[in-house]
Amino acid sequence: MPVSVSDLQYVALAVPDLAAERSFFGETWGLVETAEQDGKVYFAAEASSHPYVIRLREDAERKTDLIGFSAASRADVDALFAQVEAAGCRVICEPATSDSPAGGYAFRFFDPDGRAIEIVAESSQRSARALARGEAIPQRISHVVLHTPDVNALADFYRRVLGFRLSDWIGEFMVFLRCNPAHHRLAILPGPPALNHIAFDVASVDELMRGLARMHERGVSLSWGPGRHTAGNNTFTYYVTPNGNAVEYTSDLEEVDEANWEPQVYEMAPSITDQWGTGRIIPGNVPHAEMTPDKGLWQVPA
Repeated sequence: MPVSVSDLQYVALAVPDLAAERSFFGETWGLVETAEQDGKVYFAAEASSHPYVIRLREDAERKTDLIGFSAASRADVDALFAQVEAAGCRVICEPATSDSPAGGYAFRFFDPDGRAIEIVAESSQRSARALARGEAIPQRISHVVLHTPDVNALADFYRRVLGFRLSDWIGEFMVFLRCNPAHHRLAILPGPPALNHIAFDVASVDELMRGLARMHERGVSLSWGPGRHTAGNNTFTYYVTPNGNAVEYTSDLEEVDEANWEPQVYEMAPSITDQWGTGRIIPGNVPHAEMTPDKGLWQVPA
């Protein structure tokens, strides 16, 4: 068995209008700004010990700079680096002390589609706090969904090289992968290489609905939802940030019993992606789909 990453830790985004994205993630979405360094702004989720879950910087074009996964230890970082090298990946930087505000021991490389990936351990952890009923803000980062021209090949890469395990498929269209008991921290769809969306856990379906009300009050349109998926059994509402990044509030994501879990292949049908049928009630309310290659592919992140 390959050594596995332990969690999804953060996504780093470059955006043309930094002020608008900064205001959205901090004042509207419900993250807390924790640091600013070298033109980069860092946001944490209040109920998570991860030092940050979103990193923003300004750029002429919208792009995904980095996707960061945590490892359980320095030894696991080294073992994962060996797996990455053995897979023939293009390395950006070898394991060393991180220069991020949270420090740590990390390395970076490109996945087969050209996304910059960081693996980090021993970063400074935050003191997470319990959220009060009604706050309706993210507890933590939940998962990312990626597009790729070859779903099977990219899923195989993340399983072989970063130790992800298969949770479920929807037909041959979408695969769900886990690196801890959460049903998925990564899902993969066909299409040009790009980030589809970033999801954040909220405490319950009630908090998801309260968050929906807050988005509406602040003029943020609902893109798809509210509804409940079948694979993972999680609820959903989707929105788009001022710079065009798709984000999701989700709750009730299933936890996997590693000893007894049997992956399923679900039929590709509207009743599977939206088991309540409620996400299709609002005219024009459709899932976000990024259909152009990410502008950050094969670029060494700033």
